[in-house]
Amino acid sequence: MRTFIKPKIVVSKCLEFSACRYNGDKINDDIIANLQPFVYFIPVCPEVEIGLGTPRDVIRLVANGEESRLVQPKTGHDLTESMTEFSNEFLGSLDDIDGFILKGRSPSCGISDAKVYSGLEKAPVVRTESGVFTKAIKNSYPNILLEDEGRLKNFIIREHYFTYLFTIAEFRELKEKNKTIAALMQFQARNKYLFMAMHLDKMRNMGKIVANHEKKSLEDVFTQYEEELILLFAKPPNADAHINVCQHVFGYFSKQLTLPEKEHFHSMLERFQQRKSPLSSVLSILRSWCYRFDNQYLLRQTYFEPYPEELIAISDSGKGRNLS
Repeated sequence: MRTFIKPKIVVSKCLEFSACRYNGDKINDDIIANLQPFVYFIPVCPEVEIGLGTPRDVIRLVANGEESRLVQPKTGHDLTESMTEFSNEFLGSLDDIDGFILKGRSPSCGISDAKVYSGLEKAPVVRTESGVFTKAIKNSYPNILLEDEGRLKNFIIREHYFTYLFTIAEFRELKEKNKTIAALMQFQARNKYLFMAMHLDKMRNMGKIVANHEKKSLEDVFTQYEEELILLFAKPPNADAHINVCQHVFGYFSKQLTLPEKEHFHSMLERFQQRKSPLSSVLSILRSWCYRFDNQYLLRQTYFEPYPEELIAISDSGKGRNLS
């Protein structure tokens, strides 16, 4: 079984950690609860941190031309500067962070769905955008992937984000403790089929970066590689990409398998393509053959276990299903 580095994740404190929502509630979230043994969470509530109480009067984003202000309608207080100042100070105090899980639709933490109103009271919504805290995150961490608790209820998004988190965490550990070309080559080799599923051309380009035929400095190689690694996870791979990789791995064993075994495998691939079965069901078959035929190269591939198996759950809200 694979040993995982714990990702460092900033999380909205109202998700499972503290009753700090505007109405005094805490949101019970199974995904956050299940993640806790496997990650380092850094909980934060930006609204509490700038001095707003719990419970508190509602705050909202109000359009000011193309910009927007964070305002508390009841008091008329403009909180934009204080929220921006706190956000920059908090983010500047962090060491390397692997990800953020934020409260959706929040005027401070919403990723892209925070409502912007035309005025303070009984005004229509004119657009949606990032909350003030999230805007600061995007400025400080322009390449990092952000998710909210609502989108993570979608199986495809959740699986992709968990894969991203644990891959990035392992790369961070490599940078901190074993920053060598040899170690980077091993990282690339272990992740070959995972990266192939994400984006074949980028996987090949990352291999060229590691090969370093241009004799760049170690720092330049790692910087360039990390940039490509982040871009690799820009969006989840589609089913066809996974099927291509699975068929590639299947090729290692096809001559040694019986006809019924081959038929069963292709049946499971078809079920996965039709979204009737999770990818993990297909991978479990391939992995069993890796053990059966003692293929140590494939057994070292992270593709078979990109994140802890305890986190696998096929529940799916359907939110965010259109990912293209």
